[in-house]
Amino acid sequence: MRTTPLEIRPQLIGLADPVHPLVVQRRGEGVVGLGRTLRWEFHGRRRFAEAAAAWASLVAGATVDDAVRLPGSGLIAFGAFAFSPDSARPSVLEVPSTVIGVREGRAFLTEISTEPFAGPPIVPRVRPYGAEYRIALLPGALDGEGYEAAVADAIGRITAGELEKVVLARDLVGKLPDGADLRRVLCDLALSYADCWTYAVDGLVGASPETLVEARDGLARTRVLAGSSARGADAGQDQAAAVALATSAKDQDEHRFAVQSALTALRARAATVTVSEQPFALKLPNLWHLASDLEATLEPGTTALDLVAALHPTAAVAGSPTEVASALIAELEPSDRGRYAGPVGWLGAHGDGEWAIALRGAQVDDDGRITAHAGAGIVAASSPVQERAETAMKFRPIADAFA
Repeated sequence: MRTTPLEIRPQLIGLADPVHPLVVQRRGEGVVGLGRTLRWEFHGRRRFAEAAAAWASLVAGATVDDAVRLPGSGLIAFGAFAFSPDSARPSVLEVPSTVIGVREGRAFLTEISTEPFAGPPIVPRVRPYGAEYRIALLPGALDGEGYEAAVADAIGRITAGELEKVVLARDLVGKLPDGADLRRVLCDLALSYADCWTYAVDGLVGASPETLVEARDGLARTRVLAGSSARGADAGQDQAAAVALATSAKDQDEHRFAVQSALTALRARAATVTVSEQPFALKLPNLWHLASDLEATLEPGTTALDLVAALHPTAAVAGSPTEVASALIAELEPSDRGRYAGPVGWLGAHGDGEWAIALRGAQVDDDGRITAHAGAGIVAASSPVQERAETAMKFRPIADAFA
């Protein structure tokens, strides 16, 4: 493979495939993949280990000519992993034939092939966008009333001492028109939620506010989000909402479980780990989140995918203790989460990578079926009505993008 610099900075999403986009970007920078050189599918509890082995084997035999040397340049794979090892949805790593990237204001083109290159690099062009469409997402396997009942059940289990926290999700479904241009959804998400990770991998699309891990040059960063509230109607109400969130014992408890989960996972792979002294209020267009940033100095040889495997599932998307919470999720949620709340991102040849948690998104299948999920962290002080309202807020980004 070879990577060469580009003189003109492209608009990344416009270069993506309209039907099967491959995108990971934030704040206008990231990577877009076109074509396919290799694709792997993985299932079960060894899905991360098998993915790491497949990737290591490819990297070991690859000839890499990278004149750019920026995050995302060189040989990379895009990935999306199922939340549960028991999911019927495959976890995937996909190596495109062409990657266009923008990083630190510089653009580059990577060509990946199993054959020698016969000529100069060919820069893809933006294809015209397809017709507009508007789709309403409707309740799926678990409607609002059913979700409240599941939350009430979970609160009872927590009160009885079975666990401390569980994240329960419900689903919305819809149908995409034949040949619909998914770049329209991605553009809407990227413009409305520029500080989030806009992602599209194997039909999984969305805009996640939560960084699972960024790894580069022996350092790793992760952001934990747990605890949320709606934005206020005006500046005064908005500030009051942020203060109420920051001082909420219920949300602080939920956040503490998530931070401790991430710390435990990182300490197993890192020489040192530091964390924000106090959670801070992170402002998104429709929500306030309690957030904490963690940074780790990695042990030699540790890759981004190693960290993905260690961190997933965090307490922010599963609960605490993780094993008990995951079992309760499987019991109370009537449908397979698929890749919702699983890792999505890209992996580089040197072990670097950027991975988000697949939130505020939906899975779009080849037949056009859309399945979106949104969840809320349930603790002893939770209210079924309020948790249902929280999921409605979290559905807004993807529901608005399709509508």
